[in-house]
Amino acid sequence: MEHHLISTIAFGFGMALILGFIAERLRIPALVGYLLAGIIIGPATPGFVGDQEIANQLSELGVMLLMFGVGLHFSLGDLMSVKRIAVPGAVAQMGLATILGMIVSEFWGWNHGEALVFGLSLSCASTVVLIKALETRGILETMNGRIAVGWLVVEDLATVLALVLLPPLAKLYLGDSGGIETLGTQGSLWAMLTKTILYVAAFIFLMLVAGQRVIPWLLWQVARTGSRELFTLAVVSIAIGIAYGALVLFNVSPALGAFFAGMVLRESKLSHRAAEESLPFRDAFSVLFFVAVGMLFKPLILVEQPLRVLAVVGIIMLGKTLAAVFLVLAFRYPMNTALTVAASLAQIGEFSFILAAEAVRVKLMPEETQSLVLAGALISIALNPVMFMAVNPLKRWLLARFEFVRNLEQREEPYAQLPMSTDRKYLEGQVVLVGYGRVGQRIAQALEERNIPYVVAEQNRECVEDLRKKGKAAVYGDAIDPAVLIQAHIANAAILVVATPSPLDVHKMAEAARTLNPDIEIVVRTHSEEESRLLHGEGIDKIFYGEEELAKSMSNHVVERFRPVEQDGHST
Repeated sequence: MEHHLISTIAFGFGMALILGFIAERLRIPALVGYLLAGIIIGPATPGFVGDQEIANQLSELGVMLLMFGVGLHFSLGDLMSVKRIAVPGAVAQMGLATILGMIVSEFWGWNHGEALVFGLSLSCASTVVLIKALETRGILETMNGRIAVGWLVVEDLATVLALVLLPPLAKLYLGDSGGIETLGTQGSLWAMLTKTILYVAAFIFLMLVAGQRVIPWLLWQVARTGSRELFTLAVVSIAIGIAYGALVLFNVSPALGAFFAGMVLRESKLSHRAAEESLPFRDAFSVLFFVAVGMLFKPLILVEQPLRVLAVVGIIMLGKTLAAVFLVLAFRYPMNTALTVAASLAQIGEFSFILAAEAVRVKLMPEETQSLVLAGALISIALNPVMFMAVNPLKRWLLARFEFVRNLEQREEPYAQLPMSTDRKYLEGQVVLVGYGRVGQRIAQALEERNIPYVVAEQNRECVEDLRKKGKAAVYGDAIDPAVLIQAHIANAAILVVATPSPLDVHKMAEAARTLNPDIEIVVRTHSEEESRLLHGEGIDKIFYGEEELAKSMSNHVVERFRPVEQDGHST
């Protein structure tokens, strides 16, 4: 057994390293390399064959730690900032993808339960792929990035709910070839679902009430020992222990248990350290999870059922994309936002694998169907960078050839300009504040305390809408566009404050602001010394570099404490 364990891990990690490296060099997500590594050491290809049972057990640890990491990074605040578009958009897109999956599978003669889970597996995008793609292109912190991430969070939560309902759903359809099983009475079905929901509710209640007190306290006690390895051990033990306890005591999926363990731990002051210390374990076992998933893939399906594979890829990359584009445009966001969000979500990944694997475990989906999901994931992830590359060319092509697209871009936006009733003090000598995030809100609060008028320019339409409801002056749009600065009355403003650091964007904003108002003072913030150097000499009046300002404030405080105190004419 030890030989099989060591050889499976050694070949799995080794092939994942080689193929992941090659994938990254080809500008393809490394996840594709991990899946290919699993295919190579799996039973469907010649050569070394890893132990599938051991790989599956290791992958279960991978699932727990992967979901624990998702919980650690889950931000309800980020979701709430884009809730008006992310929640209905994600639900509608998932619903459409699920329906499309069910329709095509009905033509293939599958039963309703299998068709439902198959459709759900095609509806949820990959967190790993999306975050990596947005970070690579430098748009993770932009409005488009926040919408895509919020959209994905809703998909993740819906998938977690689906994982909870899979066991009772399997009992409903198990043993029936084409429809609903006769369970005696309809009441027995509701009793089963009610029991499942009560167990889940009891677990969530325990985690939110007791877990939020006990877990951070326990982690703090371990941290006080000063032992790094004990702290890491505590974090991993909490993740796996709660996942196991959820399964044994509440009959709840271990994945859901690990997710809530991460959520609870996020509320601790030690959450950042917990995420950092557990990262190597999570990454290592996540790689084994993808390798184990790849071992289940049967490459012959690409030859034996090419039309089915093509249909799956079409649902993921065409059906989901078009749905996202129409939904984002329906919420009056620009074409660039619609295409960026659509490209971000035009793939499936780890949650699809988890859902499919759980469906196979409860015998709701055969392994052959799982291979279709894996084929769709491999192809969509590999082609996802191409989708991003096509965003700007496709936008230009659509604008050049279709009048209705131009009309969409030029349609009147009610929040793109200040109301006619805006007080005169916001139109002359005011501060134009670009960005209303954490830094922007603090600046705005300071201005309000001193009765200094300001106008907010923000890309988050929901934020602008909320500010307007509070009676504050705000315009919606990207301040790189001179039209947005004009609507903020930059021509008569006293100061332009840019609270969203990005050297290229700030340069364009400053250029436009100087053109409209040569005498305006420009104040910006940056995240790094390199950004600060780039902005010097660009006509910026004052640059605030985070680390420098923090160090200056702290050193001033320390120096002040050591300053000699004069008493009776003498220094002490």
